[in-house]
Amino acid sequence: MLRFPNFNIVFQEIPGEVTLAINISNCPNHCKGCHSPYLWEDTGKELNEDTMMELLDKYGNSITCVCFMGGDAEPLEVEKLAVFIQTKTEGKLKTGWYSGKNTFSSACSLKNFNYLKLGPYIKERGGLTSPDTNQRFYCIEQDRMIDKTFLFQTAKKNLL
Repeated sequence: MLRFPNFNIVFQEIPGEVTLAINISNCPNHCKGCHSPYLWEDTGKELNEDTMMELLDKYGNSITCVCFMGGDAEPLEVEKLAVFIQTKTEGKLKTGWYSGKNTFSSACSLKNFNYLKLGPYIKERGGLTSPDTNQRFYCIEQDRMIDKTFLFQTAKKNLL
């Protein structure tokens, strides 16, 4: 069972999208230097089709994407909700998944996501905006992962 303690509408997690970012608890990765260690605990409201529909009813007209921030303990549940979103919105909302794993779960299908972030946080290497990061951001196009990590590094340069 997935649980989420909070969510927010964000503009930086998925470039070019207005994203409902849902923070999923019970993270098994426990990355050293994690910015959200409270997500290691199994806390929050259950995230299922009913609660997802409540969020879509409330925010669906204000967003272009839903991104699951975590969920590595139950990848099939994350995928199930991504399929639910795509079905309920007839593909109008895109779906993303920020995973702390190095590879995409072999139990899941790329066709059910538009965006993926893979890789654990390694403090010395930094996050997606760092040129030294181990993390990768992908756009999914025709079941292929296209590395678009540079979008985060270009955005940071433009702000300096």
